[in-house]
Amino acid sequence: MSNTKKISLFIISDSLGETGYNLAQAAAVQFPNIDFKLHRFPLTKTTSLLGGILTQAKRADAFIIYTFVDQKLSEYVSSFCTANSLCSLDALSSLLETIQQKTGAQPVRQAGLNHNLNETYFHRIKALEFAVTYDDGKDPSGYLKADIVLLGVSRTSKTPLSLYLANKNFLVANLPLVPKAKIPDEIWQVDRQKIIGLTNDPKILNNIRRERMLTYGLDPDTKYSNVNNIEAELEYANDLYKKLGCLVINVSNKSIEETATLITESLIK
Repeated sequence: MSNTKKISLFIISDSLGETGYNLAQAAAVQFPNIDFKLHRFPLTKTTSLLGGILTQAKRADAFIIYTFVDQKLSEYVSSFCTANSLCSLDALSSLLETIQQKTGAQPVRQAGLNHNLNETYFHRIKALEFAVTYDDGKDPSGYLKADIVLLGVSRTSKTPLSLYLANKNFLVANLPLVPKAKIPDEIWQVDRQKIIGLTNDPKILNNIRRERMLTYGLDPDTKYSNVNNIEAELEYANDLYKKLGCLVINVSNKSIEETATLITESLIK
């Protein structure tokens, strides 16, 4: 019989609840031996709806994380949790109050402001469309328009990185590197600070490519997954990176988020 402890986390918000949900996930991964059940309740804007959710939380003996810009709703949760001995975390009010005390400015206390259809939102849509249009070397003209150009052999996370960075409002184009294939002239015209060379460890790349073949129901042992061929591809890529004088990042054992952070930090320098 399993002795794994189970905890229900209720994330409640008068907006989409992304802040509370991300906070809950960040905490949960630090306790791998606990079985967390995350329940998200977005757009909770009335005390009647909130009361029903809190009653569920009480039955589940849940830990409550809440992010309300409406102070009355925050106070409602706080009072309920105190009266019913429930653990809770107000993940937003303390920050708003601290900023208010430091600056003397009053928060507008309007839910969903960061999701308004403003200029930033439309730029993000443009960036995502750009990433799709100029993915995988489809159109070399994109390299001269991009904020970031990713180079790498197959399975070095070029496309996922492009889309992740697009969500951060960067215009990203990428080019798959294949030995003996001609490098587009446009690459040599791009500011070297914008070019990022991605690489990986041969053994890890071998495993990734084998698994990809198996996913398609194909023989995993091909030229594509052969370690000697992979080493030759990586050597070709690294030689190109030296000629370009670009930043090189080894993506092995790095998450998309970690790699993206290294890239964006390099642009600031």
